[in-house]
Amino acid sequence: MDVPRPRALREKRIKQAIYVLIALVGLSAVTLGLSRLKPAAPGVDKATVWVDTVKRGPMLRDVRGLGTLVPEESRWIPATRDAIVERINVRIGDAVKSDTILLVLSNPELQQSLVDAELQVKGAESDLANTRAQLQSQVINQEIVMASADAAAKRAKLEADVNETLAKKGLLGDLPLQLSRVDAENSAALSDMEKKRVAVYAQGAAAQISAAESRVQQLRTAYELKKTQFEQLRVRAGADGVLQQLPVEVGQRVNPGTILAKVAEPGRLKAELKIAETQVKDIAIGQTAQIDTRNGIVRGHVVRIDPAATQGTVTVDVQLDGELPKGARPDLSVDGTVEIERLDNVVYVGRPAYGQAETAVGMFKVLPTGEAVRAQVKLGRASVNMIEIRDGLQVGDQVILSDMSQWDAYDRVKLE
Repeated sequence: MDVPRPRALREKRIKQAIYVLIALVGLSAVTLGLSRLKPAAPGVDKATVWVDTVKRGPMLRDVRGLGTLVPEESRWIPATRDAIVERINVRIGDAVKSDTILLVLSNPELQQSLVDAELQVKGAESDLANTRAQLQSQVINQEIVMASADAAAKRAKLEADVNETLAKKGLLGDLPLQLSRVDAENSAALSDMEKKRVAVYAQGAAAQISAAESRVQQLRTAYELKKTQFEQLRVRAGADGVLQQLPVEVGQRVNPGTILAKVAEPGRLKAELKIAETQVKDIAIGQTAQIDTRNGIVRGHVVRIDPAATQGTVTVDVQLDGELPKGARPDLSVDGTVEIERLDNVVYVGRPAYGQAETAVGMFKVLPTGEAVRAQVKLGRASVNMIEIRDGLQVGDQVILSDMSQWDAYDRVKLE
C-alpha cells in the first residue's frame, strides 16, 4: 500500500489555493467592470416627439390670448322705480330702434299719483283764473274811482279859472275866489292819490297773479315729472342696435336700478383679450394686433389695458381697424395675437413645451447617430411660437421641443 508523501500533498494544496485566488480576482474584476458600464439609453419613438432646427434671423415677439367680441358702445337700461314687469315685447337677438318698446311695467301707486297731480294742476289753474278775474275787477273799480276824482279835479279847476276871470273884472268877491282855488287844489290832490292807489292796486294784483302762476307752474312741473315717470314704465331701447340681454321675466318685481335690458350697436365691435399676467408686462397702447374670428383675421391695435388682474389674466381691449367678416357678432369667441416687437439677427428655435423666457433648461439635442443627449440651454426672449437661444445651442442644431419630463432621469435617449 502506497502512502502519500507530505511534500506532494502540500504542493497540491498550494496549487488549489492559487486557483481559488485567481478565480476570486477574476470575479472581482468582472464585477467592477460591469458596475462601471453606463446604462443603456432608453428608446423613444421618433414619431411621437417634435423636433425643430435652431435658426438665425428675424424673430417676431408676440403674445396670444383668447377673448370675445364686445360692442364698443352698449346701453344698459335700468329700472327707474319700483314696478312689476307686465309685458315683454322683444327677444334677445332682435334688432331694435331707439323708440322700440322693449317691455311694459306697471305701478298702480304711480298711476294714482299721476291722476292726483293732474287734478291739482287743473285746480290751481282754476284758482289762477278766479284770482286774475277778481284782481282785474278790483283794479277796474279803482280806475273808475280815479277817473271820477280826475273829473272832479278838472271841474274844480275850471270853476277856479272862471272865478279868477270874474274877480279880475270885479264881478266876484275875494272870498268865493279863494274857496274855488282851495276846491281846485284839493280835487287835484285827491286825483293824484287815486292815481297812485290804482298803481299800487295794479302792482299788488300782478304780484298775486304771479304767485298763483308760480303755483300752477310748480304743480305742472310735478305733473310732467309724474307723467315722464309713468311713460318710463314703457321701457324703450333708446338707441338703434341689437338686444343682448333681457334678464327679467313677466310678473317679476323690480327695484330702482335693476338692469332691465342691454342694447348694443352690432356694427362697432372690439375684442377683449385675456392675456396671462406674466406676459402682459410688454404690451403697450397702440401695438398692432391680429384677431382671428375663425371666419377671417382682422387687424387692430391695443387701446386699453386693464390695470388689475383677474384669475391670473389681464383684459386687453383691441380696437378693430379692418372690416369685420361675415358672422361677426357680440360675444363671439376669438383668438388674438398682440405684436410686441421684431428682433433682427437672433438665434431662435420653436418654443419648447417646458421652457419659459429668460430661464435655463435642459433640452435634448439630436445627434447624427440617432441619439439625443441633454444639453443645458439658456433661453432669452420669447413669443407665442418661438424663443431666443442665448447659449447652449448652435445654428443648425436639432432639438426636441416636446415634453420630455418622463426622461428626466436620463441624459441621453435613442430615437427609434
